[in-house]
Amino acid sequence: MSVVEKAVAVLKENLGNDVLDVVIFRDQTSVVLERSMIVQACELLRDSASLQFNFLAALTAVDYWPDEPRFKIVYQLYSLPNKVFVGLNVPVPGEDPTIDTVESIFPNANWHERELFDMFGIAIKGHSDLRRIIMPHDWQGHP
Repeated sequence: MSVVEKAVAVLKENLGNDVLDVVIFRDQTSVVLERSMIVQACELLRDSASLQFNFLAALTAVDYWPDEPRFKIVYQLYSLPNKVFVGLNVPVPGEDPTIDTVESIFPNANWHERELFDMFGIAIKGHSDLRRIIMPHDWQGHP
């Protein structure tokens, strides 16, 4: 079993029905999760001795307006020891664009999450410094 297959198995075993789907596209595996599970999923993947997904390589969002769920937040995790990526995708509704921070797990999430707030209007619950990072501080709305 590959490291990525093990990661999927660990998430399914620990999160059960909160794993909504597993998508493989162009040899990249992404696990679709309930948004309430993002912190636990990141901890599981980082802390597993055999997986060690210890680097948040990317964090962004996709806006599917006018469809619902409006947003998909995309986390790209990398295991430095195993040299593999796994994606975590989290659907987020437009009427409640919020998600918990993962900066206590991956400190570099700080700026990525600020960008989600600034560009998409997604509020990051528990973030240590949620303010604009790209747009002027007095900008109204979200591009």
